[in-house]
Amino acid sequence: MKGVLDLLRRKPHAETPDTPDSQLFTTAFADQGVDLSMLVPWEARANEIGAKRVPAARGVKQLQQLWAKDKYMSRLDPAAIQRLEKFVDFAHVEADRDIIRQDEYGNFMIVLLTGTIAVDRVQPWGEKMRLTEARPGDILGEMSLLDSGKRFSLCVSLTECEIAVLSAEAMDQMMAAEPQLAAGLVALLARKLSMRLRVVGARLSDRQD
Repeated sequence: MKGVLDLLRRKPHAETPDTPDSQLFTTAFADQGVDLSMLVPWEARANEIGAKRVPAARGVKQLQQLWAKDKYMSRLDPAAIQRLEKFVDFAHVEADRDIIRQDEYGNFMIVLLTGTIAVDRVQPWGEKMRLTEARPGDILGEMSLLDSGKRFSLCVSLTECEIAVLSAEAMDQMMAAEPQLAAGLVALLARKLSMRLRVVGARLSDRQD
């Protein structure tokens, strides 16, 4: 979570006027010393897995319905979610596609709108452990987007899926155009991520005992 706090606390770059605060997410990987040639953006992954664009109006409606039932994300009212439309990409993905790969650097997160996604982690000794099967409304990949670290798990579509994708570039655009919306979204994502990491950490600990 340190990466999240660093983003929220970072002061203006007076010495680097070409890197304003509105580029906090797009510059975060470089600031962490990550070679940008190792970064896997959504555009590259979408092309690799043959993702197809979904109408934004349909995607936003699905997002509103799903997040209205979520303990954390329901704090964003329908009007706020509607404003996300200009920052989010909506896509259809076929079954058996690696949407996110463990240990890669990726600057996007996804929200599952329809279908099922397997979330696995390959342990150091080679065992593949099924952490969960994501269902509509679940958020995946936000940890790397927020802290600029490597992906924790492998996320593979088990069925045809529709997803909403939020990239680092889009987060920066949101921070510039809709700062209150961006701050609220980051805070909710951080809370949701913290809860999930506690659950996964406990599960991994039990597995090793």
